Amino acid sequence: MKLRVFWLAAAALALAGCVEYQPYADDATVEAVRYSDPENPSITLFTMVNNRTGKGGHSALLINASERVIFDPAGSFYADIVPERNDVLFGISPRIEQAYRSAHARSTFHVVRQTIPVTAAQAETAYRLALAKGPVAGAFCANATSGLLRQVPGFEGISSTFYPVKLQEEFATLPGVVSDTYYEGDSADLQAGLAQGNAALNSSQ
Repeated sequence: MKLRVFWLAAAALALAGCVEYQPYADDATVEAVRYSDPENPSITLFTMVNNRTGKGGHSALLINASERVIFDPAGSFYADIVPERNDVLFGISPRIEQAYRSAHARSTFHVVRQTIPVTAAQAETAYRLALAKGPVAGAFCANATSGLLRQVPGFEGISSTFYPVKLQEEFATLPGVVSDTYYEGDSADLQAGLAQGNAALNSSQ
């Protein structure tokens, strides 16, 4: 019974955006888009939440260290101008961050963003851990995200969990966290949203 419940949960997460996909961008492609904001080291937790049930569908981390990346474990997001390597998305300018949120927010899900300022050393630790993690199996997004956070000095108290909302609730108790919630009312089809966002980014090049 427990195994059946796990696979049902995995299927639900896949619909929400927590799936297994493993591209690997080459060095030149990554180098061409690197984006940094060294004056504002921070860690941001994204949680995709079902509008009807309140349950979490996906967890990801925006890490602002020596460069700005998103650790998107088992994530669905793609864009032609956003290279990905082992579940790390590169070139995360504010415009790409907004495209990421917009792709996940739709009539069935909203996106909770929680940002905490950290030291440059903390941010760099999170960044290095994300690069070293390797691709994450489907439905393990919250587990991989919480596991990464627990290795960053100052975040050791975060519990290991498979549940995105549980992680979101724990993250909210950290001092200095600033949160906002993003909604869109477009198609419930995640793939349609991803394709639309990709087209918009390409047209604004």
